[in-house]
Amino acid sequence: MQLIWLRSDLRQHDNTALAAAAARGPTVAVYLLSPQQWLEHDDAACKVDFWLRNLRELSASLDQLNIPLLIRTANHWDQAPAELLKLCQQLKIAAVHVNEEYGVHESRRDAAVAETLKAEGITFHSYLDQLLFKPGSVLTKTESYFKVFSQFRKVCYERLHRSMPALVKAPGKQEKLEVDSDPVPDSVKGFSTPSQTLRDLWPAGEQEARRRLDTFTDAQIDYYQSERDFPAKPGTSQLSAYLAAGVISPRQCLHAALQSNQGEFESGKVGAVTWINELLWREFYKHILVGYPRVSRHRAFRPETEALAWRDAPEDLAAWQEARTGLPIIDAAMRQLLETGWMHNRLRMVVAMFLTKNLLIDWREGERFFMRHLIDGDLAANNGGWQWSSSTGTDSAPYFRIFNPLSQSEKFDSEGLFIKHWLPELAGLNKKEVHNPADVGGLFGAADYPSPIVNLSASRQRALAAFKNLPSRTSTGGDDE
Repeated sequence: MQLIWLRSDLRQHDNTALAAAAARGPTVAVYLLSPQQWLEHDDAACKVDFWLRNLRELSASLDQLNIPLLIRTANHWDQAPAELLKLCQQLKIAAVHVNEEYGVHESRRDAAVAETLKAEGITFHSYLDQLLFKPGSVLTKTESYFKVFSQFRKVCYERLHRSMPALVKAPGKQEKLEVDSDPVPDSVKGFSTPSQTLRDLWPAGEQEARRRLDTFTDAQIDYYQSERDFPAKPGTSQLSAYLAAGVISPRQCLHAALQSNQGEFESGKVGAVTWINELLWREFYKHILVGYPRVSRHRAFRPETEALAWRDAPEDLAAWQEARTGLPIIDAAMRQLLETGWMHNRLRMVVAMFLTKNLLIDWREGERFFMRHLIDGDLAANNGGWQWSSSTGTDSAPYFRIFNPLSQSEKFDSEGLFIKHWLPELAGLNKKEVHNPADVGGLFGAADYPSPIVNLSASRQRALAAFKNLPSRTSTGGDDE
């Protein structure tokens, strides 16, 4: 008997470990609930709920194949080896199959499980699945991990031209086993149930993920490059939560994008090329996690930035978290996050730069807050994005590039539609005033909106001074977008 241990791969189609297990013989699936570990990882309640809802859908589709899905608890990953060994012995399992996960804790957990099982004569197979390329296989000429995305992307394209990762065939129906599936719980201790409104925005299941992918690649992908930066437009694929939970695979996304672009990676439709680049950014940050493990330990990718004199400013941090900074684009973005579990990518950069540059608050505070609220929270992408915005990471924005929230707002939400949707108290302002109600002096229905908590110009100078004082900083300049 074979066991597939499901983690962030909650799908039946194009699932490497599931297909490999089923090809070897009768298969049972297991999922471990690990609430204590999830709390330590700052996993959001809406994300845990999304996992459970997807597990329920997956259980029903595996049931059609006579593959039972068992639910077990290993409160902390330290308990995973003993829990899985016990299950293997009960069911006389010969081999356990998993899809690789990345990050220091994930790697340690899998190594400990493999060692425990091996000691009892049970084999442990792990497969490349949530990435297009195995970490360590895309390296510089000096055999080190890339630090710059454009160079990493170039090598990925060369590899993809030579050989495209194939989709894995879904397993067929097996003989019925004398093992019954366990019911998937509605909730997990320590995680509140999100609102029905939020749940409705993110329906569970492979069918929904596939529908979103097809809708996007059939029509929207052509406009992706021109519309993705405008938060009031439906310019993005809305697939990030499904990719993070493994309800859809990057291979499926890549194949669909190529199909919409006549098989071209770097030419053809600019929208498809831009979206494939985004898939490769996701890939890049996971490779960084493996090549530079310090980033999974809350350390800066650029060690010299550990010396930054971040401000201890709890009131400013709370105003940012609670969407009351007095800067409409920041507050509208934060309300979108709090209410939907998701934030538009352009705005993730804008609010991150505001926190780390204008407020000079440690990027780790923002990274943690995002993880606690994002339905698509992913250690590699979230860490990569925060470190990019705070100029502590790979490929990071030069420290003197500081997005100006007002000009970003005027450029990407020129009519104020996004702001007015999330901040209805500003609905009375015209499209010029809505970006900076402080200029209007509380008139026109903006009386209950707070004044800005910081002076953008003075705070920009403060950030420049803090970064210039770091060791090994030679470059100076000004680039205020």
